Amino acid sequence: MNQILVKEKVYVTPELRRKKRLYKIEFFISVLLVCLLSSYYIYAEYDRNKTEEVSQAILAQAQDETTKTSEDDPIIIVLNEEEANEAEEETDIEVEDTSNKSITVDGQNYSVDAFITIPKIGISYPVLSETSDELLEVSVNRYWPEVGKLMPNEVGNYCIVGHNYRNGKMFGRLNELEDGDIVELQDLTGRTVKYKVYYTYVVEPTDTSCTSQLTEDGRPLNFRELTLITCTNYGTQRLVVKCREV
Repeated sequence: MNQILVKEKVYVTPELRRKKRLYKIEFFISVLLVCLLSSYYIYAEYDRNKTEEVSQAILAQAQDETTKTSEDDPIIIVLNEEEANEAEEETDIEVEDTSNKSITVDGQNYSVDAFITIPKIGISYPVLSETSDELLEVSVNRYWPEVGKLMPNEVGNYCIVGHNYRNGKMFGRLNELEDGDIVELQDLTGRTVKYKVYYTYVVEPTDTSCTSQLTEDGRPLNFRELTLITCTNYGTQRLVVKCREV
């Protein structure tokens, strides 16, 4: 017996037309959102790479000038007090202010305090002398104490803050540091001091106790300490890495 195949006739109702239009609109919006998010990600990555180039240009120029300055510094050997007095009278030497260094890149001036290198996570950045949203986009910043209150590598607690970028730039890999890891800080005199990580912890954004210049018993610090700070847990908290001179 021959079988007769009968196709069911589909009636296009107003409700079906409405659903089709809705699906088309949702599909168009989805494609548009994907395009916008992709464009934003590409632009953000380009912007990060651009600021990374600026940061490394500041680092190279500032370190080069620091090296030249330290090489050109005169060496004076004093044999006795009488010759020392004569040297003070006869020699007029201008001592360069090494509290910070002004560097110009692409027409912008940046004040540099020091240079930080963390071998374990493969980063090296200039420490800009002030902190702002704009400067944090360029490099890591001096956070505390205020400029002029404490020089890099002096006895006290020198604090540095940096962005936590997912691509690992700036302080994006700071969470990988463990007790015993080394952090190097070079000041503008050319001196490099090594610090060893001894404590890492997470605090709320309002908790600034990590910037204290006092010991637990309330006495002024009598050693060199370095504190590194960045965002964690999607920016809701702060990661603190405490380091002490080796």
